[in-house]
Amino acid sequence: MNEEQNLTHLSGSYVMKRLLSYLKYFKRKVAITFIVLLIATGADVLGPIVMKVFIDNYLTPRVFPVQPLVFLAVSFVGLYAISALFNYYQVLSFQKIALNIIQIMRVEVFAKVQHLGLRFFDQTPGGSLVSRITNDTETIKDLYVTVLSTIVNSTIMMIGIFAGMFFLDVRLALICFILMPFLIVLMWVYRTLSSKIYRVTRVKLSQLNAKLNESLQGMAMIQAMRQEKRLRNEFGQINHDHKTAMLKSVRLNSLMLRSAVYSVYLIGLMMILSFFGIQSFDNVVKIGVLYAFINYLDRFFDPINQIMQQLTIFQQAMVSAERVFGLLDDERMAPVQQGDSSPAVKEGRVEFRDVTFSYDGKTDVLKHISFTANPGETVALVGHTGSGKSSIINLLMRFYPIERGGVFIDGEPLTGFSDDELRNRIGLVLQDSFMFVGDVADNIRLSHNQITEEQVKEAAEFVQADKFIEKLPNQYHEPVGERGATFSSGQRQLLSFARTMAQNPKILVLDEATASVDTETEEAIQLALSKMRRGRTTIAIAHRLSTIQDADQILVLHRGEIVERGTHQELLQKGGLYFNMYQLQHGKGLENVSAAK
Repeated sequence: MNEEQNLTHLSGSYVMKRLLSYLKYFKRKVAITFIVLLIATGADVLGPIVMKVFIDNYLTPRVFPVQPLVFLAVSFVGLYAISALFNYYQVLSFQKIALNIIQIMRVEVFAKVQHLGLRFFDQTPGGSLVSRITNDTETIKDLYVTVLSTIVNSTIMMIGIFAGMFFLDVRLALICFILMPFLIVLMWVYRTLSSKIYRVTRVKLSQLNAKLNESLQGMAMIQAMRQEKRLRNEFGQINHDHKTAMLKSVRLNSLMLRSAVYSVYLIGLMMILSFFGIQSFDNVVKIGVLYAFINYLDRFFDPINQIMQQLTIFQQAMVSAERVFGLLDDERMAPVQQGDSSPAVKEGRVEFRDVTFSYDGKTDVLKHISFTANPGETVALVGHTGSGKSSIINLLMRFYPIERGGVFIDGEPLTGFSDDELRNRIGLVLQDSFMFVGDVADNIRLSHNQITEEQVKEAAEFVQADKFIEKLPNQYHEPVGERGATFSSGQRQLLSFARTMAQNPKILVLDEATASVDTETEEAIQLALSKMRRGRTTIAIAHRLSTIQDADQILVLHRGEIVERGTHQELLQKGGLYFNMYQLQHGKGLENVSAAK
């Protein structure tokens, strides 16, 4: 799905207000930094006035008393030292505040992502999320580090310069004041044009990350299917679009940040020189005042230039903040407990009552699903790809909200259970077992600190994972790399079994646990599964029908509906869809079944 369609466009005032709200965590530091900034700016503004006094009172009349000149020299150097020292402090302080704010923001975004529903991840590329959490927050950091401090500093500097100008000559100050509307219009035009460009550049950067993430994850398939050229072309096209957007930004910056501002500066300079030129016809021009005004004009346009240059970062940060806040405000959350009853899973009876479900709100992938799995029973779900097997598991795990019908455990609605109770009492084993970076014991225990080292070993022994674990150099403390790449698929599956059994669940959910393992490992896994299922309600998705022949009930799904149900033998006797599926997998040995019919 196009990421631009998913973005919620927020007003600039709302985004700015929300960005500034993070400063509340550092009120005292911000106040101190602001005071230091005022002092540094004051020192900057007073410098030209000291020089003006020296020129007009001493240099022009050629009077050089030692004591006043020493005082002026010490004052000028002191003001410069105060400005340098205090500016250093305020820059460093703003940097620290900015880094702390970004730390808070990144944790907020990461925590939000952890609680978003799977519906969100179905519609959002993983690379785009990485871009928002890393690139976009990094851009926002630049806003706090440079933009806000520069704007505050420059604004205070301009106010101070105007105060100095009015102190020297009201008429000249008013002439410079006339230039302000032109500068304000210039900033408004730049911000309006640049916001559109930067929004495109951030989206294209997100798409670059998404394409890169997809390529890295699917590298084996890309090379096996000789897709290098296609992926390179697709990446190149996105990169070209990003470059085009960046070039538009460069052109706009070259025109608005340099040429336009410098033109206004030249107009101001000509107006001041013209004023002094006309005044010189009738009066003596004070060189010190002329020097101070030219100096102030340079200093006045220096913060203007800085603000205009920071508008580039400001616009990028505003667009990035809009993307980050859009993620923080996303309402596609994972379903949570409703009500305050907090029932407990005691027996493990699972019941689906007339459940109908759609991922997109248009096409139903499940239609009127009803069945009951009694405590200790195994219910198997079979059917062709897309028949709705995984959707039933997703609803039972409460990954998606139940829209029509209901799912019940021990007679209680699934929505009434707390997340802790549901996750601790339902054990999930997926076809592709996910391993976390850490060691073997960490992957079995996960974050359940109450699970002791002894219980970890007991869980591994229960599923026969201890046999290969004890052969590892560090046994239970053997490092596990990203996604457990150094372990075979069978070993990862056994570790996931041990992880599930360490929680001692009442309900077991299996998504074809033997689909991707070798025959030798499958025997060990089947034995482990048999032990795991004893005394537990088991819901199992099966592709290999031979693995669920002993199931208490087999549900055959077709296009989201249960078309057949019964035991293995009962379904074979019916000669329906299950019979045809079994015949495709086991063509031999069915003659007797056909004859019996």
